[in-house]
Amino acid sequence: MEKVLLWLFCLLSLEYGALVGSTRLPNIVLIVTDDQDVVLNGMMPMRNVQELLAKSGATFTNAFTSSPICCPSRASILSGRYAHNHATTNNSISGGCYGHFWRDVVEKYTLPVMLHARGYETFFGGKYLNDYRTTDVPPGWDHWYGLHGNSIYYNYTLTENGKSVQYTSEYLTDVLAEKSTQFLEEQRHGKPFFLMVAPPAPHAPATPAPRHEQTFPEVRAARTPNFNHPSGSLDKHWLLTMDPPTLPDDVLPELDEITRRRWQSLLAVDEMVRGIVESLQKNDLLEETFIVFTSDNGYHIGQFAQAYDKRQPYETDIRIPLIVRGPGVRKKFLVQQPTLLIDLMPTMLEWAQMSLPANLDGRSFRGDLVAETPVSISRQFLIEYWGEVGPNTHSPSCKNADKSLYMCTEDAACHCQDARNNTYACVRELEWKSGEDLRTFLYCEFRDNEHFVEAYDLLSDPYQMNNVAYEMLPSSRAIYSLVLKNLTNCIGSTCRMYNSRSYINKINKYQWEYVD
Repeated sequence: MEKVLLWLFCLLSLEYGALVGSTRLPNIVLIVTDDQDVVLNGMMPMRNVQELLAKSGATFTNAFTSSPICCPSRASILSGRYAHNHATTNNSISGGCYGHFWRDVVEKYTLPVMLHARGYETFFGGKYLNDYRTTDVPPGWDHWYGLHGNSIYYNYTLTENGKSVQYTSEYLTDVLAEKSTQFLEEQRHGKPFFLMVAPPAPHAPATPAPRHEQTFPEVRAARTPNFNHPSGSLDKHWLLTMDPPTLPDDVLPELDEITRRRWQSLLAVDEMVRGIVESLQKNDLLEETFIVFTSDNGYHIGQFAQAYDKRQPYETDIRIPLIVRGPGVRKKFLVQQPTLLIDLMPTMLEWAQMSLPANLDGRSFRGDLVAETPVSISRQFLIEYWGEVGPNTHSPSCKNADKSLYMCTEDAACHCQDARNNTYACVRELEWKSGEDLRTFLYCEFRDNEHFVEAYDLLSDPYQMNNVAYEMLPSSRAIYSLVLKNLTNCIGSTCRMYNSRSYINKINKYQWEYVD
């Protein structure tokens, strides 16, 4: 027994040595774009990301956000927790976005705080949380260049290490690229560093840099099978069945233009990635640095006759890009294990050889980056969102607009994008074995007057056209409802146990025995 334990200890030590080296802790670079989809080909403009990161590292094929909206998702990245645990539920102050609970409780135990305590020099540039509008520097950051408010490209304010600085004509992505590379130029082989940069692209208005304004002239919005598809009363929840049932033809060219501008705005981000890699290489830091590229959430453009936005539990909105290169990471490797943004913090803490706090809801994917292709994968996880309303978001001509609806505008054919009770929770389940998908399923319950339920078998219905919730056996729905109840109340280890194949097998075994 002692020999077995000694062998395991040596094996773990060798793995850690391959990942972080024996002399110093690794550097970490985290790049977070804003609203970048992966389902609708949103990674196509990213040639540098593909050449410099993906070909030298790992691409995650099943990466998700647990909240398809900016502020809750960013809070999850920084805290390693689901939204119901960090209490940032939407982009508003009333929804906890940079609210008192975040500032007084959660922010004191975030990723930069822990890495800073470990000895890391920390840098942040770009969009933090949507309602950050102060000269305060959040805890844990040595170098701080935080954007006031939501994504914007010109005429913005940054808090620069406690001082408010206004910019008018400087393109924000380029400013962040310059500040990031300047920080890297000052780094040598001393203390490790954590750099997080969060550019605005491709968030609306998706303003491209002038040098990119003429690119992608032929690009159009992806005409997926669910593009401009009308939804009946049993197909989708009430917000998606509002008039008009389909977007008028004169709106569709605008969706094509939005797609082009989103791609154009990403080219400056792609150049920033190249600059970061070149700076690391110039200073002989590249091989001892983990670089993570991802986005806070996905995006839809025309799917189910919703013009453009996120906030929905469908694949366009919840799937995200995730690419990692770094010490010991297999090259040109596809990671199929389902992975969430809440997994970033535990992974990075393990890279820093730190113990993981018990209240983290995510799991580390450190081992997935060096392991052989798994024989099987399995995970059940939570998607959650709380509906939002806000002032001045309605066009005067939109007759259906009232105070309970949000983002009702003429360019979206007055098809509102959100509502006060557009609130839901979902179980997203993936189970795979020996190269074949066995189960990929979504089950959602809406907390509205209808108590609407949606469910999709994505193996046979990848575009989520057929809501099977009302075709499921009552016993089967009851099991998913129970799992959902547990997930929406989970914290720490009770969230992580849904990563376990043995736990899911028990649920499935019980389900089928109960049905029989």
